[in-house]
Amino acid sequence: MADARDEALRAHDTQEAQSAQDARDAETKARKEREKEELYGLDISGVEWHGAPGTEAHEERVEIAYLPDGAVAMRSSLDPDTVLRYTEAEWRAFVLGARDGEFDLEPAPHNGGLPAE
Repeated sequence: MADARDEALRAHDTQEAQSAQDARDAETKARKEREKEELYGLDISGVEWHGAPGTEAHEERVEIAYLPDGAVAMRSSLDPDTVLRYTEAEWRAFVLGARDGEFDLEPAPHNGGLPAE
């Protein structure tokens, strides 16, 4: 009898934990959607765009602009009307990944790639 009661309590606790996790997940998703809406709602017509040092304005290059709250906008100089926007957290994750070689054309052995032959 006690075993059945203990099992029922464990099942109830598991359901409560899952419900709490589902609520946190929904809250996180809603927050991220709000952040994106706010980010893409910003007027960026007057921002200052920066290219990599040593590149010229007429060259093909990636340009970034710093936005409020640590956000960043990124575009190609060949298609300046198409702008991607990143929250501060997204940009930090991208920069850290780039520093770690995550986006190298030939992945380095330390991050799961095979050495070039």
